[in-house]
Amino acid sequence: MNLELANALINVALAHGRDHGMKPLTVAVIDAGGHLVALQRQDGTSNLRAEIAQGKAKGAVAMGLGSRALFNRAQEQPYFIDAMNALQGGSLVPVPGGVLIRRDGALIGALGITGDTSDNDEACAVAAIEAQGLAAGTG
Repeated sequence: MNLELANALINVALAHGRDHGMKPLTVAVIDAGGHLVALQRQDGTSNLRAEIAQGKAKGAVAMGLGSRALFNRAQEQPYFIDAMNALQGGSLVPVPGGVLIRRDGALIGALGITGDTSDNDEACAVAAIEAQGLAAGTG
């Protein structure tokens, strides 16, 4: 993951949201080590959105699962996800919108999006990742 790719992912994600009439989005891109590479938020987003977007992406990388899978696991094993959230310092956000990014099978980072419904957030992330010829991991 590098800044050029991160910015390209953000641009496509935001365009996808605009093209589909979504609410203002915040998009975070992190590398495979969980470090923030780039973050942008559209005008009109609330002040907690940057942390939510990062929490979706960082949780996905930390657990090796897209945040939709984390959401499902939270339904089945809430104590486990609570414990993982505690280990993550309370920043794990286990709802759809955190999508792993793979190149040739190797994890290179994750995209976290928030602002609309979780399903729409995830759809923006998948569209952005696939537009770069990369594989999106939601589950």
